[in-house]
Amino acid sequence: MTAATGDVWLPFPAEEIEGLPGSFRYRRWDGGESFPADPADCVFYVTPYMKSQAVTLRPFAHMPALEVVQTLTAGIDNILGGLDDLPPGVRLCNARGVHEASTAELALTLALSSLRGIPGMVRGQDREEWRGGFYDALADRSVLIVGYGSIGSAVEDRLLPFETGTVTRVARSARAAPHGPVRALAELPRLLPDADVVILCTPLTEETRGLVDAGFLARMKDGALLVNVARGPVVDTGALLAELETGRLRAALDVTDPEPLSPGHPLWHAPNVLITPHVGGSSSAFEPRAKRLVARQLARFAAGEPVENTVLVTG
Repeated sequence: MTAATGDVWLPFPAEEIEGLPGSFRYRRWDGGESFPADPADCVFYVTPYMKSQAVTLRPFAHMPALEVVQTLTAGIDNILGGLDDLPPGVRLCNARGVHEASTAELALTLALSSLRGIPGMVRGQDREEWRGGFYDALADRSVLIVGYGSIGSAVEDRLLPFETGTVTRVARSARAAPHGPVRALAELPRLLPDADVVILCTPLTEETRGLVDAGFLARMKDGALLVNVARGPVVDTGALLAELETGRLRAALDVTDPEPLSPGHPLWHAPNVLITPHVGGSSSAFEPRAKRLVARQLARFAAGEPVENTVLVTG
């Protein structure tokens, strides 16, 4: 039965969130060394954002009354390792609706920047070099979106005004979608050779870990661009490095494996690669959207209504 009282742990000050129910005690915790109160009294835990897995999971074993874990990330892979420490019946909710616009913006930024040669032009500007010539466009290109959830759909919404040639959608299983059919993952080997740009938006699961391996990359056409705004371990870094070193493929990566990249890692200086430091969701759009989600979820929780975005329930 849903608790109408108890502690709620938030990474934001409660006074900054409009519409919070008045029946809870709000405790601010953003991953600091000391807990803000006894974790045993927490019924609703909003995880800290951009903190390590160890920090995020640290309170789990001390929260016997917990009913909801609300992440502020699109995926829940960062908390799966702590499920054994949670009581049964805890609902794990992701932040669907928070990151789609920002991550889709970055996916297009990475694709356009790489195709149009912007990294080289910036380096040229530093050296006062005029790097004219012809560069690839996104217009008329075939784009393959791997992982067609809410972020993949948001990417396609932003691709359409750029007059891409075709957009092919791939998800775990085939289905219909507003923009057209979604293909199953099993069809990837057939679809990859036709794509000029492959954009990864898939969550990290056991099925997608290492999905982009040597075989996947070998099927991509010469000169194709791989854009990763999903998770680093979706791509086999060694296999990607081998392809980049030949100059056959290009890559634009917001996420890497390992992450962050250590100084001296060969991916930093591989040819034809653009790297951003996992900032797909870290924009001015994040905080107001996250706060609206938290307020909405807590209002439903206080009223005894089902919370949204439930990905799984602990056993």
